[in-house]
Amino acid sequence: MHADGYAGFNGVFSKDKASEVACMAHIRRKFVDVFTAQGSAIASGAIKRIAQLYGVEKQARGQSPEARMALRQDNSKPVFDDLEDWLHAQLPKISGKSPLAQAIRYALNRMPKTRPYLDNGFLELDNNTAERAMKPVAIGRKNWMFAGSQRSGNSMAIAFTLIETAKLNKIDPQAWLTWVLERIADHKINRLDELMPWNYSPET
Repeated sequence: MHADGYAGFNGVFSKDKASEVACMAHIRRKFVDVFTAQGSAIASGAIKRIAQLYGVEKQARGQSPEARMALRQDNSKPVFDDLEDWLHAQLPKISGKSPLAQAIRYALNRMPKTRPYLDNGFLELDNNTAERAMKPVAIGRKNWMFAGSQRSGNSMAIAFTLIETAKLNKIDPQAWLTWVLERIADHKINRLDELMPWNYSPET
């Protein structure tokens, strides 16, 4: 599962639960902040190396998981390995308390958990897709900061999940939910999967 390093997710990951895949966009962001504030050549070097990884992802987009993995092994892995080695070499050269050192330590801590994307074509280099999907929720959260109860919070989470699932399947959420509500009262409970977004058609 892709995650951004937030400690609240730690309980999700373990040997018997989900495996964590870190996000390169969060690693990059740390260096962008340092470069913007200080114009650091080392931060710039990190950004350029990360850009090479994203360049490969542009080529991989739309291809099968097998093709994506092969492309990453040939083109991304050498860059990824070089970036990790290069960051290790830069760290002793700078003040350990500097923002740049913090960015490098963050990167070196997260990169082992980012590396699985190289061997799994179904994974992404970052979790930006999920973050973009959640952005409307983050922007509007002041309007629904308090769900009222634990049960209401669970219901809200289910509603958000259903809506985002519809969007991922390129389905208009409002049209799909209208379609579901028109049918669900008389629909057999053991056939609810028939009402999922991927089974929706505007003509039905």
